[in-house]
Amino acid sequence: MREQEKENMETEEAAPEKVEEVISATPPLPEAELKRLSECLGEKTREAEANYDKFLRICADLENYKKRAEKEKAELISFSNERLLRELIPVVDNLERAIEHIEEGSDFSAIKDGIRLVLDNLLVVLKKFGVEQISALGAKFDPVKHEAVNQEESAEHGPGVVIKEFHKCYYLNNRLIRPAMVVISKLPEKSAEGES
Repeated sequence: MREQEKENMETEEAAPEKVEEVISATPPLPEAELKRLSECLGEKTREAEANYDKFLRICADLENYKKRAEKEKAELISFSNERLLRELIPVVDNLERAIEHIEEGSDFSAIKDGIRLVLDNLLVVLKKFGVEQISALGAKFDPVKHEAVNQEESAEHGPGVVIKEFHKCYYLNNRLIRPAMVVISKLPEKSAEGES
């Protein structure tokens, strides 16, 4: 193995001399070949410059696209509720009319009917946008959909049944956006007199 290493070292030392010999032994290129290589090099240089120019333009287009997309996103966020608000403005108009009617007369049944119509109108608008109102009265208490604020004794209902509702439950496209605020029933406690 040492002999082989010696030969390799001798070959490596002789290699630069052999390269110089090969270069000097290579005949010079003819004038036509030099001209062809020079033209080929010029063509490739122009092609590289054209590709670099395309690259710069594409980079500029990408930056412009990013700026435009950011601007569109900001506008979308700013005006995302525009359609909903346009639908709610007539509801505001109806409430203003109801207030004017209250000031003019005191027919409370007509006022109640007017406010009921406005509420129905508002619920229709909300439903258009995927909002659904669900009453929890009489339902079994579900901590996912209901928020219990109190318990009351009830002989009419079993334990854990919603017997009062302060706020109804609202869903947006089948996703809960506000739980119902409720009072749930519990079994009546036996009085101290009944036990003795």
